[in-house]
Amino acid sequence: MTIHHTDVGAALTSGVSPRVQALVAEMTLDEKLAQLVGYWVDQGDEVVAPLSGEKITSAAYADATVHGLGHLTRVYGTRPVDPIERAEWLWGEQRRLKTETRLGIPAIVHEECLTGFAAWKAATFPTPLAWGASFDPDAVELMASAIARSMRDLGVHQGLSPVLDVVRDPRWGRVDECIAEDPYVVGTIGTAYVRGLQGAGVHATLKHFVGYSGSRAGRNHAPVSAGPRELQDVFLPPFEMAVRDGGARSVMNAYVEIDGVPIASSPEIFTDLLRRRWGFDGTVVSDYFAVEFLRSMHGIAGSLGEAAQLALEAGIDVELPGPDAYPHLAERVASGALPEAVVDRAVARVLAEKEDLGLLDADFADAPTEIDLDEAEHRALAYRLALESAVLLRNDGVLPLAAPGRIAVIGPNADSAEALMGCYSFANHVLAHHPGTPMGFDIPTVREALESRFAAVSYAVGCAAEGDDTSGFAEAAAAARDADVAIVVVGDRAGLFGRGTVGEGNDADSLDLPGAQRQLVEAVVATGTPVVLVLLTGRPYALGWALDGGSGPAAVLQAFFPGEEGGPALAALLAGDASPSGRLPVSLPRSAGAQPYSYLHPLLGGPSGVTSTDPTPVRPFGFGLSYTTFARGELRVDGGGSAADDVPGSGTVAEVRAGDAFTVSARVTNTGARHGADVVQVYAHRAVASVTRPVAALVAYARVDLAPGESAEVRFTVPASRLAYSDRALRRVVEPGEVELRLGPSCAVIDEAVALRITGPTYELSGDDARVVEVEVRRG
Repeated sequence: MTIHHTDVGAALTSGVSPRVQALVAEMTLDEKLAQLVGYWVDQGDEVVAPLSGEKITSAAYADATVHGLGHLTRVYGTRPVDPIERAEWLWGEQRRLKTETRLGIPAIVHEECLTGFAAWKAATFPTPLAWGASFDPDAVELMASAIARSMRDLGVHQGLSPVLDVVRDPRWGRVDECIAEDPYVVGTIGTAYVRGLQGAGVHATLKHFVGYSGSRAGRNHAPVSAGPRELQDVFLPPFEMAVRDGGARSVMNAYVEIDGVPIASSPEIFTDLLRRRWGFDGTVVSDYFAVEFLRSMHGIAGSLGEAAQLALEAGIDVELPGPDAYPHLAERVASGALPEAVVDRAVARVLAEKEDLGLLDADFADAPTEIDLDEAEHRALAYRLALESAVLLRNDGVLPLAAPGRIAVIGPNADSAEALMGCYSFANHVLAHHPGTPMGFDIPTVREALESRFAAVSYAVGCAAEGDDTSGFAEAAAAARDADVAIVVVGDRAGLFGRGTVGEGNDADSLDLPGAQRQLVEAVVATGTPVVLVLLTGRPYALGWALDGGSGPAAVLQAFFPGEEGGPALAALLAGDASPSGRLPVSLPRSAGAQPYSYLHPLLGGPSGVTSTDPTPVRPFGFGLSYTTFARGELRVDGGGSAADDVPGSGTVAEVRAGDAFTVSARVTNTGARHGADVVQVYAHRAVASVTRPVAALVAYARVDLAPGESAEVRFTVPASRLAYSDRALRRVVEPGEVELRLGPSCAVIDEAVALRITGPTYELSGDDARVVEVEVRRG
């Protein structure tokens, strides 16, 4: 793509204040470039970013800040530092930037916050895959707001979350950071996170823009072979929703290349799409070292200066974590290769963000003297999400444990706090490099939570999470034989770059449980004692052996890294204090070689008589059992008066003009004896279209809590965009034709279905079209 440098000067007159314009005009080139980089003060041998041990920020801190600084990188999240002591240092550093640099501009402080504020002693919430399993955007918004208040109190302005990558291959190590395999679930829950974070004064950073999770063979940083239709229909919608509906203030690039073009060098992505089409006016920051990677990993730049110019021209405003490549822009400007106006464009955006955050007027007079980063509100929200996100996959009647007698708690994750947390939790991200350092907050293990709930509990580890040592099997089997029920807790240990079984850089070529854990479960099952299998994982595993047939565990409960309150929440669910209500945000695969993993597959992606492999998931997207039962029915669709409502059994078909909204309603009733929550799910099936369509695609969902015998009518006002897709000309359109709307407990089960006829000419979506379904729950 040709860069039109004459256009970039408009950045100083469009969308930025006269104050920012005046600041840019006053700056020297050195001062401008200082605003376009971060600095990682504490970076050292700790591996908390890809290849960070090989890419220590080159400039000395004093030299890097003489002209000011754009960002301070991970002030709290690189090593265990006392938050109050660190805040005192930070306030002093910000005062220094105000008083000892010519223009007196403080730095933006950014930090990770995917499962909570990444700081020592801070609350750790469930991992994003658990957010998806909860199907509860409201709870996620509240969680994000609580996280942001802690960050803001300690002087952090920008959070590097949420991750809006749509799950495409569970072998990818970063699945634990993702929300779901459905773009609409990712978009609605991710946007809720953005609203919560930014509503409390911290800017959200959407990542990884775009296509990161589509890497070949689930390998981190691998090339992506996504066509433009997959990009538009699967990868982009969550980001568009978070930008247009959530007002996200920052975006981070994906490391990957798509069809040979590294995303970090793509003006088509960051300028044409993000800014011109979507109207984004915030800042784009590089993922750590991504600018330098254009030279060393992608090979499209011959020098750091060339890499810097490619990224800046594409639309990446700030190089993170430190000044590796962007300082070389001075040479490019001096040689005439890069107009200074391109630099000015990025500087204006950074200063506008600082103005919006109040940094240009902050005096940093008083640092905080006390703070509680794990207060009661944090723990209550962590418990709520942990409780709502656990998915009951199988239950032969052993659960809930009404009067269990003697309980044997077995397994490598039963007494591990680390096993409750994701890869970007402070404990697994940072404390793993500081053995002996206390966690800094309370996080009961599953074993501890069960011991506090039940009287007679024994324990045996059985085996480690990794490795093939089976020497502990005999002790585990003996413990099971002496018990009335055995609770076997297995799964993942999250970590980074080879340390752990899942997490960034920990990709897998198998979807079997790591190490000897399956053999441990089978050995305990063989004792004849009823077994409850509890999974603490960051990805879905191939669990057909445990779920299908009569020889497996009596019950299986899946939890995706449920955080600091995960132990008590799981104990409450096992005891029957609450009913499981999580639903699978990802399909459970049959094996590592059975594609596709996503339920969003066309007819040819499903089972067929012309192939011997069966891609049918062991449990489908949206699946989840309960201790109560639900009846769903009275599905109706109102096309807005263009035809009679579709009444079950009447033979009439509702019509809606392409581009218009319509209403879908259904009734759900708790027909059991326990309180519970159902996730009402409506899917669309289109048999004929101009391009192939998924067998089923989620249109709308709602989480509904119901007392025994209680009913509710759920009404969805569905915008046209929920039935849109990219046609052969790659236009996002709603085409006329027949659509079947399906109501069910998952993507694979239909309780009721009604027809909707779309009429009129093909409708092409615009940015003004609504993207979110309005939900109304009428009880009674």
